[in-house]
Amino acid sequence: MKKTLWMVLGLLIVSSLILTACGSPAPAPEAPAEEAPVEEVAPTEAPAAPTEVPKPEPMSATIALDNPVTFHGYSTTDIPTLDPQLGEDVVSINYIEQLFVHLTNYDLDTAEIVPEGATSWEVSDDGMTYTFTIRTDIPWVTYNSDTHEVVQEVDADGYPRFVTAHDFEYGIKRSCDPNLGAYYSSVIAPQIVGCEDTLYYDDPENVPDEMYDAIGAEAVDDETLVITLPFPASYFLSMTPMWPLAAVPSWAIEENGGNWAEDGTIVTDGRYLLDQWIHGVGRTVVRNPLMPEDMQGGGNIDVFVTNVVPDATTGYALWLNGEVETSGIPDAELENHLAEFPEETIQIPDLAVFYIAFRETKPPFDDVHVRRAFSAAFDRETFNETVRQGQGLPMKHFAPPGIFGAPPINEVGVGYDPEYAAAELAAAGYPNCEGFPQVSLLGYSGQSTLNWIEFAQANWAENLGCSPDLITVEQQSFSELLATTKLDDEEAPNMWTLGWGPDYADENNWVGDVLHCDNTSERIRRTCGDIDAMIEQARSSTDPEERIQLYSQIEDAFFGPEGEVPFAPLYVRIGFVAEHDWLTRTPALFGGDQWYTWTIDQEAQAAFGAE
Repeated sequence: MKKTLWMVLGLLIVSSLILTACGSPAPAPEAPAEEAPVEEVAPTEAPAAPTEVPKPEPMSATIALDNPVTFHGYSTTDIPTLDPQLGEDVVSINYIEQLFVHLTNYDLDTAEIVPEGATSWEVSDDGMTYTFTIRTDIPWVTYNSDTHEVVQEVDADGYPRFVTAHDFEYGIKRSCDPNLGAYYSSVIAPQIVGCEDTLYYDDPENVPDEMYDAIGAEAVDDETLVITLPFPASYFLSMTPMWPLAAVPSWAIEENGGNWAEDGTIVTDGRYLLDQWIHGVGRTVVRNPLMPEDMQGGGNIDVFVTNVVPDATTGYALWLNGEVETSGIPDAELENHLAEFPEETIQIPDLAVFYIAFRETKPPFDDVHVRRAFSAAFDRETFNETVRQGQGLPMKHFAPPGIFGAPPINEVGVGYDPEYAAAELAAAGYPNCEGFPQVSLLGYSGQSTLNWIEFAQANWAENLGCSPDLITVEQQSFSELLATTKLDDEEAPNMWTLGWGPDYADENNWVGDVLHCDNTSERIRRTCGDIDAMIEQARSSTDPEERIQLYSQIEDAFFGPEGEVPFAPLYVRIGFVAEHDWLTRTPALFGGDQWYTWTIDQEAQAAFGAE
């Protein structure tokens, strides 16, 4: 079996925590000695008129799509958004990675932070000021899918637009705008001076301009971006490849508002261009020929075509026919697939942790004893062995192995404990589930998720006495589920299935960015308390040992015997993927996949179709 275990977790922990400082700036030169005054002399003739410099022509190119190297893929959902500051799901983030330049990137093999929009950076001695040098040769472009022409944007005076530090400043400050309604704003905000002040301002529509001006992101000039932190967050550099910090085109956003990132209006600066996007049907991106050569990424794929299909079973059938390059493997097909296609199967430990979440403000899950009961009644070991067929490890707390600060996988949390679960439900006033009300559980579409939900229902019936009839089950597309779980209590479900994949290799990305009370008001609706103070202490500490101890206490406060249990963590995914051998790629552990590094053996791809 071709297994791609492409990331050594120990290396990941170390490299993700290294702050790559280029040294302190040279000291300012001393003031020159006072010189003798120069006598004013009237000019003998008028100065020559300045020579008018002709405006440079914007770049343009017509893309030739004769026999392009093409990746064929499928998805079971539409793209929720292509707006970098609004992206919060893996589908959106994958496309944002291709279409937009980020502040930095990370090496797929070492997890080291490497240049992208920024060519270099310096960190102040106190760890609170980051100065990035921004390259200014990346053009902002639009693409005409009818003529295949890509054209560089121009400003109001007709000069070609290139990415500058000002575009990054605009994107970062936009992430701090409370009117944007972006989930990842709360992830970014604690690390940037002034961002939380604007994000949580009590009159969002009337935030004073001086508050935006005070946000710690400043373009000193086109090539220099300074980001100021309120505390020395040791993990901040590992956050800089994230999409909410990406440069965005202010003029396009101001002109088109919420429609600026749609097909026909989108302005991009990335390695690929949006060729076509038909909502709910499919999308296509093509390689951007105006991207600087050293930014192209090394891959050879010219076109990515993705069609929306109803379920993973349909997608897997396309893979069997050679119509797509890679596919998930339906549970019912896994055993046969592993036997028949051992050389075309990879196993990806992506560190995504999946869980069943509870709305803490909606009865009966406003009672902590009910939440503890439903979590502890779920048999994680059997679930991973049977339903997941070995494609995961049981989790009883949140952050998985390989993340700095994560407790050992078996040391913190209750996990599966039927006796404890029954006692907790009785403590809530529902012994053997007597008098328990009707509740709702929302899952995302697909048979595998339905299998997961049915397993949970059976566990809750066996261990708590709660009949499956008490739990109303509904499934929605992933984008619909994200929207529904943000609704107020009356319209939101009691429970829902969801997962979290890492954005950077630090425990703050888990308990801080997901479970801090300021971050979960849209879904779980936690009330702030002592746990949140511990999260804030852990994120600001510069002592690694102190941070590790604090995170163990925080995980226990959430998922231990006396824990709050905002959700029931179930497993960390280690999934099998069907992949034709003409594709060579390294899957990304953080953020979006770097499609621009992938290659296809076009001859081998064509040979399969000719068989």
